[in-house]
Amino acid sequence: MTFCLGMKVQDGLIGIADTRVTTGVECITARKVSIHQHGRHSMFLMTSGLRSVRDKAVTYFEEVIGEGDQTFDKLYKAVNVLATQIRRVAEEDREPLDKGGLPFNLHALVGGQLENDPEHKLYLLYPAGNWVEVSEGTPYCIIGESGYGKPLLDRVLRYESSMDLALKVGFLAFDATRTSSTSVEYPLDVVAYRTDTFDIVESRFEKDDLLNSSAWWQARIAESVDQLPAKWTERVLAPLSNHTTRSPRPDRTPGPT
Repeated sequence: MTFCLGMKVQDGLIGIADTRVTTGVECITARKVSIHQHGRHSMFLMTSGLRSVRDKAVTYFEEVIGEGDQTFDKLYKAVNVLATQIRRVAEEDREPLDKGGLPFNLHALVGGQLENDPEHKLYLLYPAGNWVEVSEGTPYCIIGESGYGKPLLDRVLRYESSMDLALKVGFLAFDATRTSSTSVEYPLDVVAYRTDTFDIVESRFEKDDLLNSSAWWQARIAESVDQLPAKWTERVLAPLSNHTTRSPRPDRTPGPT
């Protein structure tokens, strides 16, 4: 499984991706984010799904982009090219994959800004090659293992949030997912883009790099739950305090006959 998170806030974009590909007898890690930028063309791509499908589609995409990048002046045009390559791989590989019992599965997040985009953009692509743009109403999207980090993002992240807050809540969403799923793990790749700069910054973090933040958050969760105002719990527990502690039950094991 995978954890790839894209966030679009007013000032820019944040992308966070784990690197675990397989788990079990063998644990294999690999990059799930790639960056494509030169001049006033800046975009990043994150993927979730069958690794062989991902590698083939991204290879085709990079080839097309490399041959005619100057023709893509808006990000959605590059997204359309990726969609075309995903459909191409589906035509080539779906039947043998089905015979092998493997579903054709590839989701992608594409974020960035090209020279004629009025602002930074973030798109979600589905395995069929269709796509949607991530909007201000829900300024994030997770592909892969999405259930564990979503509640925190829904509660905290807003389009008006700072990039610093987006980074923090994005990390906590990853940390929640990693804690509950063995298929998501470090190293963690992070990309950041500030609107109109046409420059994507990339960083990689190992577990030890973020251990203090993770431990701090874990301690605050336990402390906050303990201090939670909850008079209603008395309604549940008060009747129990009126009962005296029962003496141990006598041994009723039947004796020999």
